[in-house]
Parts: sequence; C-alpha cells; structure tokens
Amino acid sequence: MSDTLVIIPTYNEKENIENMVKTVFSLQKAFDVLVVDDNSPDGTGAIVERLQAQFPSRLFLEKRKGKTGLGTAYIHGFKWALAKKYDYIIEMDADFSHDPKDLIRLYQACHDYGADVSIGSRYSKGVNVVNWPMNRVLMSYFASKYVQFITRIPIHDTTAGFVCYKRNVLETIKLDKIKFVGYAFQIEMKFKAWKHGFNIKEVSVIFTDRALGKSKMDSSIIGEAILGVIKMKLKGLPK
Repeated sequence: MSDTLVIIPTYNEKENIENMVKTVFSLQKAFDVLVVDDNSPDGTGAIVERLQAQFPSRLFLEKRKGKTGLGTAYIHGFKWALAKKYDYIIEMDADFSHDPKDLIRLYQACHDYGADVSIGSRYSKGVNVVNWPMNRVLMSYFASKYVQFITRIPIHDTTAGFVCYKRNVLETIKLDKIKFVGYAFQIEMKFKAWKHGFNIKEVSVIFTDRALGKSKMDSSIIGEAILGVIKMKLKGLPK
C-alpha cells in the first residue's frame, strides 16, 4: 500500500481512463488510484474493473448510482481514503489536463517541504494554459481573481482541481458540511483549509485541455461558483 491515494472521478471517460491509470502506475513514486465512477454509460467502470486484474492491490473502484456532482464524488473518495489510512490524498482529472508527472511535485510539496495543501496552479507564474479557447482562459483566470478579491484568500488558482491534501486537513474540514457540488467545491475546500490556518503552497503546472472526450463544464457550474463565493464571504462558512 502506498502512502498516497490519487482520486480520479469519472463520467464517460472511456477514451482516457486506461492510459491515465497506466501512466500513474508508471511513475517512479508509487501511488494508489481510486476511480469514483458515476455509472458512466460509456463503460468507463468496466474498463477500470478489467484493469483491476492487472493492478489488484493498487487500483480501486467505487461505483455510484448516478451523476451527482464533482464535489460529492471527491467527498466520497476523501472518506474512503481516510478510512483506509492514507497520509496524502490527491485529486485530479481523468482527461490528462493534469499532467500525471506533476503528481510527484505535489506530493513532495507536502511530504518534503511542509505544505498541508499543495495546489497544481495554472496562475501562480503567469497563465500556464494550453489549447483552451481564449474566452475560457479569461473566464477561468478572472474567476480566480474574483475569488481572491471577494475572500482575500492568498491563492492565485482558487478553482484548481489538481490538489494534494495531508490527511489531517481532510480530517479537520467537516466534509459533511461542504455546501457546493460543482465548480465552487474546489473554492470552498481551499477557503476552509485557509480559514483553519493550514499551510497552502502553489506548485506551478501547465494545464493542457483534453484531447479526447467531452468537457463537463456548463453555465450552471459557473453560476454556482459566482454566487457561492459571495455566500462564503458573507456567512464565513462554518469550519
């Protein structure tokens, strides 16, 4: 058993999931992988089940009944990881927009350099985004700036979904009280970690838009983030 679990939520990722799993397992640092699949109709879960025969002690699958939001998938995975006593828990996408090689850098930031939370940041050193249309780059960049302005949180990439947590961070944050399920989930987790006084470090990464499969982003997710940040600021959100 590795000391680190990588949680990958999936919905219709048959084009990417096998390559992603095998790439993670090819890294010099040993990671375990938990795929949280929301009953993908394209057979993503079946691909993972087949791969489990090849990686029986390193690859795990949690199948949920339906698509109920990115945040709930991660919370499901976080609780699973805490029950299994992992020391470090990393969240990442299945579509290679997050480079698996950067898993080691996120791990090292927490394991070797004292961070409680390390963030694979697109915006800590300029704008490191490849192959996104300009309107989406601007939307993402200014969303993070908007969150910074409203909350005063000292993080450049507040909406990043490539994050490593030490287990005590997830044990401290009351996961059952997380309010948001979409885009705002990532903001809320960072906001609460910051409010608890944890040491948060941004690790500059290059984000590359998916080559295969379909993006899950839509306007309702963005709307939740915009309104959610204001609610977080006004209410302070219980820790």
